[in-house]
Amino acid sequence: MTLQEANNFFESLKIGTTIKSEIKVYKKFIYVLTELKRRGFSKDEIQSIEAKLDSLNLESNPENGKKYLKKALIKFEKYLKDTFSLTSKRYYTNMGIGLGSSFGILFGIVVLSSFEQSLGISLGLIIGMIIGLIIGRSMDAKALSEGRVL
Repeated sequence: MTLQEANNFFESLKIGTTIKSEIKVYKKFIYVLTELKRRGFSKDEIQSIEAKLDSLNLESNPENGKKYLKKALIKFEKYLKDTFSLTSKRYYTNMGIGLGSSFGILFGIVVLSSFEQSLGISLGLIIGMIIGLIIGRSMDAKALSEGRVL
C-alpha cells in the first residue's frame, strides 16, 4: 500500500463515520502519512515504509475496527521511531512526566517519609513531574531542531 493509497483509505473512513473517537484515529493516521510524504525520503526508505503499511493489513475488516486501527497506528509510530528516529509531538514530554511521576513517588516514599506520608508522596510526585517535564521539553526541543518530529 503506497502512502497515497493509505491516505485515501483513511480519508474515506473519516468521511464514512460520525464517531468522534474513530475520526480522531483516522486524522492522526492522515497527519502522519501527510508528514511522511513531505519529507525527502529515498526510494528505499519509502519502500520500507510502504512495506510496513502492507504488513499492518489496514484494509482488513476486523470486528472492532477502531481498536485494530489504533493498535496499528501505535505499531506504525513505533516503527517510525525505531527506524527513522521520528517522534510525535510532545513524545519526550509525555515520557518524562510519566517517568518523573514514578520516580517522584518512590522518592517521596523513601526520602520524604520524615514528613507525613501523604505529604511526602505528594511532594515527591510534584518534584518528579516537574523534573520530568523540564527534561522532556528540552529533549522535544532538541528533536524539533534536528527535524525528527512529525
